Amino acid sequence: MSSLYRFGQFVLDPGRRTLSRADSPVSLTPKAFDVLRFLVQNPNRLVTKEELLQAVWGDTFVEEGNLKQYVSHLRKALDDNPEGARLIVTIARKGYQFTADVTVAEAAGAAKQAAVQVPTAESSRAETLPRVEGQISEWEPRAPKPWRKAAVLGTCAVILVVVGYMSWRHFRGVPPPRTKVMLAVLPFLNLTGDPNKEYLADGLTEETISQLGRLNAEQLGVIARTSVMGYKHKDVRLDQIARDLSVQYVLENSLRENGDHLRLTAQLIQVKDQTHLWSQDYDYAAKDTLNVEDDVAKAVAREMRVRLTSQQQEDLARSRPVNPEAFDAYLQGYHFFQGSTDKDADMAAKYFERATQFDPSYASAWAWLSRARNWQANEGLIPMEEGRRLAREAVERALSLNPSLAEAHAQMGRIKQQVDYDWAGADASFQRAIALEPGNPEGVEMAAWSAAMLGRFDEALQLARRAVDLDPLNAGSWETLAETELYMGQLDQSAADTKKALEVNPDHWASLINLSRIYLLQGRPQNALPEIEHVHYAPYRAHLYALTYYALGRKKESDAALSELITKYYASNAFEIATIYAFRNQSDEAFEWLDRAYAQRDPSMMSTKLEPLLNSLHNDPRFAALLKKLNLPN
Repeated sequence: MSSLYRFGQFVLDPGRRTLSRADSPVSLTPKAFDVLRFLVQNPNRLVTKEELLQAVWGDTFVEEGNLKQYVSHLRKALDDNPEGARLIVTIARKGYQFTADVTVAEAAGAAKQAAVQVPTAESSRAETLPRVEGQISEWEPRAPKPWRKAAVLGTCAVILVVVGYMSWRHFRGVPPPRTKVMLAVLPFLNLTGDPNKEYLADGLTEETISQLGRLNAEQLGVIARTSVMGYKHKDVRLDQIARDLSVQYVLENSLRENGDHLRLTAQLIQVKDQTHLWSQDYDYAAKDTLNVEDDVAKAVAREMRVRLTSQQQEDLARSRPVNPEAFDAYLQGYHFFQGSTDKDADMAAKYFERATQFDPSYASAWAWLSRARNWQANEGLIPMEEGRRLAREAVERALSLNPSLAEAHAQMGRIKQQVDYDWAGADASFQRAIALEPGNPEGVEMAAWSAAMLGRFDEALQLARRAVDLDPLNAGSWETLAETELYMGQLDQSAADTKKALEVNPDHWASLINLSRIYLLQGRPQNALPEIEHVHYAPYRAHLYALTYYALGRKKESDAALSELITKYYASNAFEIATIYAFRNQSDEAFEWLDRAYAQRDPSMMSTKLEPLLNSLHNDPRFAALLKKLNLPN
């Protein structure tokens, strides 16, 4: 006997292929019914688009847009709309979640229900779409790309007036607050009618967050871009956003265009009572916007009640005009830098370089050009030595142009770590970066990692937690915290925070890897195997299988995975190969591959002292010699 699925007033009968509401039939197309059935059978969890497509269409290729049409049809059929509580919730860029409480019962008496029977998939082949040939597959997901400060193009008027007004309303007549006020800057809505202007809307979002995050971090906390961008193009209640991000205020923004004029609209909302504290439109000609900053900054500095240092006041009053063409190229480069493919890396470098050509004094463009060159070098798109030379030259240029540019100090820290093995120098660069821009979670994460490498674990843990507070919906922030705990030997807590990262992003590859390693270190290799199956990055999957099979006593399978890693990925994964040999107590082979990793300047060498998979080597004199060669304290 088949089962019935009940949710609210609805009853879904898979056997009869019917849906009814309060004993009244609900008409659905066959494929819409199949989509609903799969969602109902998997309630209250993220169902990825890939899962749905596979479950409903099998191996037949279907455009993602068609899936969205069926979901839209279902929402209408279920009276699911933005004003009411949604049954089918869109998870940005991931899939859907069916939020109703579903009960399952046997279908006895189901014939008594009035319902419209939905035809079977076989009887409605017209809904099956033809396969599109030549479809390009997506690349394996990369670690979340860091990001930061963009140049000012008129948004300072919005940014600084908002801060000033909020401070005036919130603090007038009373001393500055002792507790921090948290603010979320929602993504700019692109209302220009031109989808090609998305890069501009996103760039303005980033700039607004960056400007606000540089102010008094003890009084004003600003949620990072990664966490807020998940709300782009989504209907989410403000009180839900406030709960998600632990904020008291939300700044909504939009961008319109009229000829050569732009209009920015900003609204400051206090979440607890949904009141609009302030709203303002700003119209300006693009060619004139760079002249706005000085007057607005000075006026707001007089009105603000958030305490500012004399240096911050000076920075607000100083104009840093940027060539408009350079600014546009910079935003294009920033847009491509958020991607994950080789083409994205090359395009990012191209646009950042163009920005420096339009305006050779543009320090931020030089800093980000350095990052793009480093990316190209690490991916083998340009020769390693050339790429790192270009990266160093670009960041040195950025620092000479603006010694107070946090992003440039952070990038110099990366180069000192990865290329020079100058850990103390890198640590000083990261500390300078977070002093200049305390609201930048990426800088805070790098400072945490640096502190851990130098043995300052309490400081590292504090910084990692701070990064999570600034970017709570970024799986990478949770993963940094989890890795810090792993290196401190707090395996249970590391596992818990790794799982939080996976709740934020079930496909976060670094967290899948970390959870597998934790299970292995806990002596639970059988628990690692199911996690490894979800690791899509082939070199790390082979690495984890080689370790786990060995721990399970399945040496033949471990040897096969190790052989695959050596044969296919020896040029980029020498450090991982070394950890396998160390785990297998084959110290000679482990040191041989560590020497190769050193010669290749493998970035993973930074974790040599912390990596628990190398623990078997610690008493070998060669390990102390390696640490000395890496300039790491023994």
